[in-house]
Amino acid sequence: MPYIAMNTERRVPLFALAALGLVLASKAHAIDVPSPLGSIPIPKTPGLDSGPSPIIRDLEAARQLGKALFWDMRVGSDSVACASCHFHAGADRRHQNQLDSGAKHLGAASSNTFEPLPSGQAGGPNAPLTKADFPLFRLENPVDKTSKILFSTDDVVSSSGVFLGRYTSGATSRTGKDACEAKSDPLFHVGGTPTRRASVRNAPSVFNAGYNYRNFWDGRANNVFNGVSPYGARDLSAGVWVIKGKKPVFTSLHLTNASLASQAVAPPLDDREMSCQGRGFIDIAKKLLPLRPLEQQFVSENDSLLGELRESDGMGLRGSYESLIKKAFDPRFWSSENSVNPTAPALMPMRQVEANFAFFFGLAIQSYENTLISDQTRFDTPRDTQGEPVALNEEERRGLGIFKNECMLCHQGPTFSAAAHPEVYSTNGARHRLVDRREINGDFDGSGLAVALIDIGFSNTSVTPTDYDIGLGGVDPYGNPLSYAEQFFEGLKDPQKKSVDPIQISVCDFQRPFHMDFGPSEMIQRKDPHCGRDQRVGRVPHPAAASEESQKFERGRLLTAVKGAFKIPGLRNVELTGPYMHNGSMKNLEEVLDFYDRGGNVTNPHHIGNLVFPRPFQKTDREALIAFLKSLTDERVRWERAPFDHPEIWVSQGFREEPDGTISEQKLHIPAIGKDGRSTKEAPLKPFEDYLP
Repeated sequence: MPYIAMNTERRVPLFALAALGLVLASKAHAIDVPSPLGSIPIPKTPGLDSGPSPIIRDLEAARQLGKALFWDMRVGSDSVACASCHFHAGADRRHQNQLDSGAKHLGAASSNTFEPLPSGQAGGPNAPLTKADFPLFRLENPVDKTSKILFSTDDVVSSSGVFLGRYTSGATSRTGKDACEAKSDPLFHVGGTPTRRASVRNAPSVFNAGYNYRNFWDGRANNVFNGVSPYGARDLSAGVWVIKGKKPVFTSLHLTNASLASQAVAPPLDDREMSCQGRGFIDIAKKLLPLRPLEQQFVSENDSLLGELRESDGMGLRGSYESLIKKAFDPRFWSSENSVNPTAPALMPMRQVEANFAFFFGLAIQSYENTLISDQTRFDTPRDTQGEPVALNEEERRGLGIFKNECMLCHQGPTFSAAAHPEVYSTNGARHRLVDRREINGDFDGSGLAVALIDIGFSNTSVTPTDYDIGLGGVDPYGNPLSYAEQFFEGLKDPQKKSVDPIQISVCDFQRPFHMDFGPSEMIQRKDPHCGRDQRVGRVPHPAAASEESQKFERGRLLTAVKGAFKIPGLRNVELTGPYMHNGSMKNLEEVLDFYDRGGNVTNPHHIGNLVFPRPFQKTDREALIAFLKSLTDERVRWERAPFDHPEIWVSQGFREEPDGTISEQKLHIPAIGKDGRSTKEAPLKPFEDYLP
């Protein structure tokens, strides 16, 4: 860890690692037990379904549309739905054709090759994962990360998607499969037979994701939805067609608290996840608009959202996608009979309802996913006189106490994630904080305290070396940093340079103000009404000082700890949502605790060392922690009761060799479930590990 030498008069005393744990424990005990999630509403998207001129005029219809689009296998180019990667407690529990070669390990030869698995079997796109293949990182002593590394790989356990191909035209039949010219895939194949490509990161659960300020592991699904792409105000070409007067006008859109919509529009165009290369949303629109929703998939007669629209034979819904859009959304977004001029020169004129399809798609998916709130766990029961949930048993209460001491600085609030919208876990009246400057490691060796600017809710916990995947340290397609802290740093060097995201950062709220590490002559005063009487905390480095620091190792006193940082996931239903971490490298909660027990797998330069450090946990502590984490499972999720019921879906699970030597695809059937949930014969959902051979 590169420690940054601070002004000697400001340095903190030396203290041992164990003592640091005590300091964190002291702070954690001051944190109240989070409120039940049911008492916390999802942050509203202003103007979406309320106000004088709402975008959505029938919220129930929007949710029905979103659920149909989420589960419909015709949305993808080749029988892939959004739900194909999120059918099991909002996550993916498949175990064959689930490996990626480490494509995010940029520039490394190993990013284009599959490596052998820990069990000794050959890796590769069709490798059937087994219990013996986890964890993907192994040490001679599992609780000592300084011990000899026995196994490490940049391969990722993720989700299989589509075959590699070039889009040529829309579906030629009602199966919804696009016409795509097959391309030879140098990576995803078995012999001469292509396999499905895999995404580059593990699929997190979509349940409760509406509480997040940003989505995706690297935060690229912007809080602001622009109607077209994941990138909010960063995408200057984005906009929607809105009728003004008597004709549609291309208009920019900035809907806040809509990162679910920003997230939803990315996978349908991703050539690993759901799309042949070269397909656009207009192509999806032309295919889907005339079709009956889900007409190739069975829907339960008592589906909580779709039952009333179900066809009498159970196959799909009545009406068309276009009719559902027109029922859900205000006419100013679809009612023009005139063709609109495309924003891209290569496109032909199109109907308004086609041109705005990405807009409808994103907001409908968001409306549906906002119903997937797991707020009926035993943790959400009434509180006793000590403020703890009455339904927790003695071991779970002990686990809660350990969790408060060890985990709650990152997994805070009722969603158990600091990546939630600040108003979800902040106290009443507190300002929304998205960036902080804080100590990220202690002065263990006398060389100074490491202090960094960070994005709240994102952390480098050293699951893998940073260069395997830089996560939040990356940039968007326009060259802008994904990180808010990086944008803030650029603004220090050039005060005229505005953040590409419409966020406000108050330096007065930083845990470690700049005046503690910069001298008066190196600073300028920033006007900030939040600073109160102590204007020192409102000072920031002079542009010249910021530029000078930028030339130093790790930017000296202006270190930004964002490379290799990933969104801190929520923990509700965590028992069911394996495999774990952004690279899917752990199969069960015991392996996750091994990871935290040793303080990470490696020690990256931007590792948050005062949050992820060697504990160690005692056996009884581990058992109590796991017991508490399992108390966060909503039984409606386990049994797929409403709102977690769903239509039928078939998902790909690898390929098998037939007796004649040919290779055929295996399909996993996920039956339709109604609002009453799974029967005892069907049995409840199980943890990921239980499905592994």
